[in-house]
Amino acid sequence: MKAPRTLFARVFWLMVLGIAIAQALAYIAIRQERSMALRALMMSGVERDIATGVAILDRLPPSERAAWLDRLARPNYRFALANEMDPAAGPVDEAEFSGAFVDALKQAMQPFRIERAAQVGTSRYQLLVRLSDGAPVTVHARRVDMPVPEWVMWVLGAQLIMLALCTWTAVRLVTRPLKALATAADDLGPDLTPRLIPEDGPAEVAHAARAFNAMQRRIAGYTAERVEILAAISHDLQTPITRMRLRADLMADEALRDKFRQDLNAMHALVREGVTYARTLHGTSEPAARLDVNALLASIAGDYEDAGERVTMTGEAGGPIVAPPHALRRVLVNLIDNALAFGGEAEVQVRREPGQGPTPMLNIAVLDRGPGIPEGQLQEVFKPFHRLETSRNRDTGGTGLGLAIAQQLATAMGGSLSLRNRPEGGLEARLTVPATATVALSTASVDKSVGSPGRDAASR
Repeated sequence: MKAPRTLFARVFWLMVLGIAIAQALAYIAIRQERSMALRALMMSGVERDIATGVAILDRLPPSERAAWLDRLARPNYRFALANEMDPAAGPVDEAEFSGAFVDALKQAMQPFRIERAAQVGTSRYQLLVRLSDGAPVTVHARRVDMPVPEWVMWVLGAQLIMLALCTWTAVRLVTRPLKALATAADDLGPDLTPRLIPEDGPAEVAHAARAFNAMQRRIAGYTAERVEILAAISHDLQTPITRMRLRADLMADEALRDKFRQDLNAMHALVREGVTYARTLHGTSEPAARLDVNALLASIAGDYEDAGERVTMTGEAGGPIVAPPHALRRVLVNLIDNALAFGGEAEVQVRREPGQGPTPMLNIAVLDRGPGIPEGQLQEVFKPFHRLETSRNRDTGGTGLGLAIAQQLATAMGGSLSLRNRPEGGLEARLTVPATATVALSTASVDKSVGSPGRDAASR
């Protein structure tokens, strides 16, 4: 049997088990105490009662003794007029049977003598006593059990149920803030918008909630500050880049002028892509819209065909979906740009599949026939500015931001982006998004002009 996985279940069942064991030990203690009390009672008074009964029988005339037997009987002993003991018990020599009870009887019955004593089982005793006139009297004594009343079991059971309910309530009060904290942490999406949790409850819980909310605010503040810095840098760089372009146009050397223009275009693209990546983590919300994925893919393919690129589409989306339009277009353009840069052509396969839950998933795979990616770096290429081609040549190495931006946008849509090497050669980039996604993300994170191909350079 596997142990419960949640903290709530583990703590609850551990405490209930401990309470149940404590209840069982209490019941055993009650029974043991009753047994000891009965034994003490028997040792303290029964021997005197038996001695008194024997004395009464000794003083009665022999003809009246039989009539008094029932009067003298008690629940734990009775008398019988017999010449020998119960044959089933068998006579036992005094030396073989001794104990505090027999010793106390011998002391209390003086001057009467116990001729023989026998023990039957664990709780019955038989004693043969000789009266003063020589008549034998057999004493049948037994230890009467004192069972625990049935109501005690019901009380212990009700107590266990009550303690289990109190334990459930206590554990729930302790673990519920942790669950709220975990939910808030999970809801802290790529936009890093704070999801504040209530700062109430016990002092420790309220302190943890305040610390978590403060941490969210600090993270959001740091991210906003980073975006503002990058935006300011981008804005301030536009002016010197423009001046440098104008000066490059005035250069007489055409070859040198072309090199300057190429460097300036690379600088401008790098600044724009850096700002775009930062804004995939923070910004205002882009509302989700109803999209015809087939029409969107056909539009993208048409743009690439107009630019002379080879992009083919296969499969059907199986109906419209709800998703942020600019984000989805940006991801697809980045993936297709990568395929064209490293494979010369791109094949886009789309299909709708059932998901693990009730929501179906839309899979869009972009395939190329390029060299692929070493297995050990399939995840590394999602890091910003990570490039497999280590040169600074933008045409071959790119900026290292295309896949990073695509992954951030895919996560913001509630989907995922994965890469794998194809057995027949090339790379497969697979975008998986909920077919009924209602996630909203940043409008600032998406370039409004993603409709034309080639806006993002290859990133690996």
